[in-house]
Amino acid sequence: MTATTAPMLSPGGASARRHAIRGVSLLGLLAVLALLAGLSVTVGTRAVGSADILAAIGGHTDSLGQAAVAVRIPRTLLALLAGGALSLAGAVMQGVTRNPLADPGILGVNAGAALAVVIGVAWFDIASSEAYLWHAVIGAAAATVFVYAVGSLGPGGATPLKLTLAGAATSVACASFVIAVVLPRADIAGGIQSWSVGGVGGATFERLVPALPFLMAGFIISLLSARRLNSLALGDDLAAGLGEHVAASRAIASLGAVLLCGATTALCGPIGFVGLVVPHLCRLLVGVDYRWLLPFSALAGACLLLLADIVGRVVARPAEIEVSIITALIGAPVFIWIVRRKKVREL
Repeated sequence: MTATTAPMLSPGGASARRHAIRGVSLLGLLAVLALLAGLSVTVGTRAVGSADILAAIGGHTDSLGQAAVAVRIPRTLLALLAGGALSLAGAVMQGVTRNPLADPGILGVNAGAALAVVIGVAWFDIASSEAYLWHAVIGAAAATVFVYAVGSLGPGGATPLKLTLAGAATSVACASFVIAVVLPRADIAGGIQSWSVGGVGGATFERLVPALPFLMAGFIISLLSARRLNSLALGDDLAAGLGEHVAASRAIASLGAVLLCGATTALCGPIGFVGLVVPHLCRLLVGVDYRWLLPFSALAGACLLLLADIVGRVVARPAEIEVSIITALIGAPVFIWIVRRKKVREL
């Protein structure tokens, strides 16, 4: 008898198969995103039909259904942009720091942006969307630099564990400063408290338009950093040996993440865990190649925040639960799972 061997895939065939799976997954993710966007427009305290949706898209608000759709359209767009921005920023931060726990919320970036906005409102009377955006971006950048500087102290440099601890301490400190700034200002306390919960309600096109340049710049810079992040994943020495300028690569990629976090925080308030959960789930789907991971993270993050917003509207009718609460309920167990899986000594 002659022994038979299982057919072996050639390297080229295996690569083609992986690309085919990723392509099909991408199309599936786009279909899910379209479905969730449609549900976000139709689902709420008031049910609406296709006639109301088409009329509202055409600019009509004659009926209550049309008015509801007109409010939900910018809300849906904001959830889509914010979810994509936060998850893409989280994937970039994980690549820059080589830290599996990196997330705009955990590393204190969102908290720094929120503190800068609160200081601007309380001390400088800012009110325009542009002022909110600039303060948030500057605050996010300052928090990023501070956390990385503190996490780099001591032997071993900026280890994942030290960065996580520095980020957690920075988040707590910023939250305390926010309370200290707002406490004597009863005139702004209500608005700040509502904004600081983190949500996509109250979105309007007038608020969205000034943020688009910041978001688009952040998306472009982050997506173009995929090759650099692949090099950084090999280690600083090997990346430098491949001709990569390590410090410049980190700075450019971080700039994209800061723009995304700052603009999103200015629009929505601080929303946590999206940038932690989504990149890890996408790695299970497409692997560690940032050329695929970054766009998948952006699309999956948009899906997650749209889903969280829909759930928040449905489970507490006629009231609503803000998306930051839903994402925290999802993200906290994932955070614990990652810590247990990686083990603290390995971080």
